[in-house]
Amino acid sequence: MATLHHTLDPLAAVDAAVDRAAAALHRAQRDDGHWVFELEADCTIPAEYVLLRHYLGEPVDAELEGKIARYLRRIQSAEHHGWGLFHAGGFDVSATVKAYYALRMIGDAPDALHMVRARNAVLAAGGAEAVNVFTRIQLALFGAGPWSAVPTMPPELILLPRWFPIHLSKVSYWARTVIVPLLVLGAKKPLARNAKGVRVDELYTGHTAQARTQAADPKWLWTHGFNTLDRLLKLGDGLWPRRLRQRALAACEAWVRERLNGEDGLGAIYPAMANSVMMFDALGYPESDPGRAIARKSVENLLVIHEDEAYCQPCVSPVWDTALAAHAMLEAGGEENVARAGVALDWLRPRQVLDVAGDWAQERPGVRPGGWAFQYNNAHYPDLDDTAVVVMAMDRAGVADRMPIDRGVEWTVGLQSRNGGWGAFDADNDYDYLNNLPFADHGALLDPPTADVSARCVSMLAQLGEHRDSPRMAAALDYLRREQEPDGSWFGRWGVNYIYGTWSVLCALNAAGLGPDEPMVARATAWLTAIQNPDGGWGEDCDSYALDRTGHAPAPSTASQTAWALLGLMAAGEVDSDAVRRGVDWLAAHQEADGLWGQEHYTGGGFPRVFYLRYHGYPKYFPLWAMARYRNLKRSNTRRVTVGM
Repeated sequence: MATLHHTLDPLAAVDAAVDRAAAALHRAQRDDGHWVFELEADCTIPAEYVLLRHYLGEPVDAELEGKIARYLRRIQSAEHHGWGLFHAGGFDVSATVKAYYALRMIGDAPDALHMVRARNAVLAAGGAEAVNVFTRIQLALFGAGPWSAVPTMPPELILLPRWFPIHLSKVSYWARTVIVPLLVLGAKKPLARNAKGVRVDELYTGHTAQARTQAADPKWLWTHGFNTLDRLLKLGDGLWPRRLRQRALAACEAWVRERLNGEDGLGAIYPAMANSVMMFDALGYPESDPGRAIARKSVENLLVIHEDEAYCQPCVSPVWDTALAAHAMLEAGGEENVARAGVALDWLRPRQVLDVAGDWAQERPGVRPGGWAFQYNNAHYPDLDDTAVVVMAMDRAGVADRMPIDRGVEWTVGLQSRNGGWGAFDADNDYDYLNNLPFADHGALLDPPTADVSARCVSMLAQLGEHRDSPRMAAALDYLRREQEPDGSWFGRWGVNYIYGTWSVLCALNAAGLGPDEPMVARATAWLTAIQNPDGGWGEDCDSYALDRTGHAPAPSTASQTAWALLGLMAAGEVDSDAVRRGVDWLAAHQEADGLWGQEHYTGGGFPRVFYLRYHGYPKYFPLWAMARYRNLKRSNTRRVTVGM
């Protein structure tokens, strides 16, 4: 497509691009009004799914396994011969060990060229001894690695009082739901049925590997203390009183059953769901047990099966996709698009959690429920980001019944943390010392406040009319001011990375009435302009999450990151800038025949440095949103964004 600014009527061409994209997004909407797009992680989730089936001794589904094998082989790197954590990412030894094991289990011969290359890459990286804790657990469950290499977590942990320094309420929701069934597995140390008897002894070097952590700021004293505690727990592993152990195991089971969440699964995330299935199995429950059966069904619901390939998603994102797509349709405007957004909001309304005080209530017991979860159902774990985005969409659409909005706001303000910011699922989940636990080598045990989620909450409050001088808004804006990076950007916890964080905060600052002359806005605008790619788009690599915190890592332009940068710049009053014009041109030139945009690069954050996400919906609704926003501002008299995002 030609660039949009060399025609006689450039906004007419933008109109045409917006109309095509809105029509395509409409076609992707489900009959009941919601949107849900594929959510793809790395090789580890489909590999673990294969291993789970063989752990349980289920009948081999050769057709499904063949499709998963083709998927795994396709995403194997031609450069380093292993598997990375994102598209075109560097070698990751833990991911490669899991993918290799799954392919061996499916039937790939060890002497096949792709397997030889993967094995050599693993051995060169220190072998299976060098994998992370979660991979060591996976290996131990198959007798393919020693339990002595797994940090000891006795199930009695669940019986500790809340004031104890190590307590489940002090870690994030995702860690909680993964850990509790693991407490049972660690105590029982079950062995996979593994009817084929496949192991991966060939991946071991015979040499001890040095422990590594992805935690951002490990402390020697805490690390040494926790490692000493782990050694003591290993020495006393068989000495726990039998009655206490049985009580602890029963408490773990009861905790899981209370949060089982039907066919949507424990925590509605794959690792917790798979662990719950193995927990029920280890406790002796048959396949017919209702809890075990529905937990197993929840895992199956995550499969994406295409004609030639298949993979397992880490979770599903219908509330997030639906709320963001509704915003894009509202921005696109017009009777039909607004009507489609209205149908989507009707679908979202009954999914508000109004009657379950989830785990978040342990820290905020006086707050009424009122949030939305990310998935179809996850009543114990609604999140602030989804809630703010849904509330803003409902407010923008002018819904007649304000109750959902009011309850969403009430819950959100009730979970503001002491430092003025918001975490994703809990308040004040910032017990940093716990990231030094041996189990926490992934560096993502906690859910502290972050700039992106905090910005979304500020955007919501400001859109609803809260003045920036109110105590909670002043505290939140002060938090965002403190979080700005020296280069002018903001860190993006849940999207990659500084582009995502900066877009989020610029929207919030504009909504709060802080204009282009505000120093932190001006610095952020200058930063976004400076990192624009020569082709006019924006891109950022997942390696920008590296522990050295050196900032933005350049990458080829992507549709979603270009849209975020444009939305951020336009929120900062830059709609008439050359940078915005070039960015809109890039989106126009890359719109595909179906009216949408493609994107293989991962721009979603799971756990920095450990787990990334490819939201297949991001290049579908964010570019539409950005182009429609550009068109609308160009036709307005004020050139100012009047909504929170």
